[in-house]
Amino acid sequence: MAGGKAKKEKTKAQQHMPYQGGISFHKSKGQHILKNPLLVDSIVQKSGVKPTDVVLEIGPGTGNLTKKLLEAAKKVIAVEIDPRMVLELQRRFQGTPHSNRLTVIQCDVLRTELPYFDICVANIPYQISSPLTFKLLNHQPVFRAAIIMFQREFAMRLVAQPGDKLYCRLTVNTQLHARIFHLLKVGRNNFRPPPKVDSSVVRIEPRKPRIEVKQKEWDGFLRICFNRKNKTLGSIFRQKSVISLLEKNYRTVRALELGQEDSLKQADTKVDFASFGDEEGMEMDDDGGEDDEMEVEDGEADEVQSEFKDKVLGVLKEGDFEEKRSSKLTLQEFLYLLSLFNKAGIHFS
Repeated sequence: MAGGKAKKEKTKAQQHMPYQGGISFHKSKGQHILKNPLLVDSIVQKSGVKPTDVVLEIGPGTGNLTKKLLEAAKKVIAVEIDPRMVLELQRRFQGTPHSNRLTVIQCDVLRTELPYFDICVANIPYQISSPLTFKLLNHQPVFRAAIIMFQREFAMRLVAQPGDKLYCRLTVNTQLHARIFHLLKVGRNNFRPPPKVDSSVVRIEPRKPRIEVKQKEWDGFLRICFNRKNKTLGSIFRQKSVISLLEKNYRTVRALELGQEDSLKQADTKVDFASFGDEEGMEMDDDGGEDDEMEVEDGEADEVQSEFKDKVLGVLKEGDFEEKRSSKLTLQEFLYLLSLFNKAGIHFS
């Protein structure tokens, strides 16, 4: 019993690493504070902060990066969820020449309406990487750039190119909205406490003007395309589940266009494109499995579905996409293919 208790206490101690001033960092909450001053300087320099900029800093911690940002920017708005860190920031900068240019907001950044800013700089818990990225990309008015520390694998998914192993739905979704650049690889020993993985700093520049697409339809389209990203699109769009889903959605859209709402009330019109693909960027990418067994055979499909299958495959042939694979398509090719489907009356939401 005594040995078990000691082991438990040791585990707790490892979760709360001591820091100057009595503050401890919680590994379980993703708190890893930058301790390398050269790295802090490099991030500020690569951020391109101007003396006229309002900077949004997400996850300021104890203020190591905040101090350098205050020296370079007009104003810094620091968003921090941990009340202990908020008190440390206020204590650290109170009475300094920078105090009147620092605003500290204690909140959950994912649940808060963000203020106006020109540049965002963030060192965040890696578990909120995806939701925070898309929250920023949907922010209005459009900011100039975001410089964010991510887990290295997540960062490399963001900057991947067609044909890269890590090229995925996350890649295409983010690159639709922004240009993304890899700035720095950051080893785990640059943090206190050190995380279990290496990190990277990326620069995200929202596209101006935005590429106009219906986001819900775009997401449904990519979920299907990346369900098996290394299979040919012809193979993917022959699957029973895909043809059935698209045909059901096609009938629903057509009925709405023809004003046949009453007939829709009598039928099951719920179409769930979210069933394709799991977490963003975590799609199945092997060429094995039982997909080929799930293709629609004309002999077993009814006449209506067989005709619709021909319609879908006709779109792929028209654009010369039947033998192409999602893992090698560019953003422009995805946009073009979606436009061909829409032109044929086939939608994904």
